[in-house]
Amino acid sequence: MNILSIQSHVAYGHAGNAAAVFPMQRLGVEVWPVHTVQFSNHTGYGDWKGRVFDGPAVEEIVEGIADRGVLAGCDGVISGYMGSSDIGNAVIHAAEAVRAANPRAMWCCDPVIGDVGRGIFVRPGIPEFMRDIAVPAADIVTPNHFELEFLTGTPVRDLAALRRALGALHAMGPSVVLATSVLLEDTPADAIDMVASTAQGQWRVRTPRLELNANGTGDMVAALFFVHHLRSGNPSEALSRAAASVHGVLSETARAGTREIRLIAAQEEFVTPTRTFAAETLA
Repeated sequence: MNILSIQSHVAYGHAGNAAAVFPMQRLGVEVWPVHTVQFSNHTGYGDWKGRVFDGPAVEEIVEGIADRGVLAGCDGVISGYMGSSDIGNAVIHAAEAVRAANPRAMWCCDPVIGDVGRGIFVRPGIPEFMRDIAVPAADIVTPNHFELEFLTGTPVRDLAALRRALGALHAMGPSVVLATSVLLEDTPADAIDMVASTAQGQWRVRTPRLELNANGTGDMVAALFFVHHLRSGNPSEALSRAAASVHGVLSETARAGTREIRLIAAQEEFVTPTRTFAAETLA
């Protein structure tokens, strides 16, 4: 399997491609990483060095890959944080080029906009670009709870509201939705949910909630779910496998007391997770 991963990148720690590429490689996937930014570290630290690339720079790299004549063998494109709308357009052009060469290829868009507690943290114009252009063009989207509410304009507090929001997101275009970090009114205080949704059904995985604030978790989740979905074509199985690996890595991160996810130290969790979590069908 070959995946084109167009995301941000940090030299220190794990976020964007630095959180997504290795898990996919550990699962036996050939990954072609293209960086939209090159930073010294995650911006959550408050200060960093580096720069945001422009759309033409991203398009140039993708064109160079295409010149190798390999796009027909690309199984999918995954994208995350976009530093500007012209980078977003470059990502869309890349997805179009891959799908033109391989009609079975899929685009998984992680619509990075913000998070509960932090609000919107991307540049002005990016939230609207995600909602109006990127999400409708994607096959799979992986919003967190905050992003699901923003994209659909629907407050999500209970299961009925969650269903409405998922339905609204499908109506925008994506055939598969993975909602992460879902906390409803009836979610136990010691748990957190992930929900996968398609036209065929909806499934939930509930895992123990861990007390940590680690960077790059969403990037890792999206990458794992995408690979497992491409391989199995089964969103329930992909959800269960992704949740197990993420819980394993985050458990190791919590034990270590680090801010950066223990991606390398806990890499066996990608292949043989310590715990498994069954996905339940939402009635």
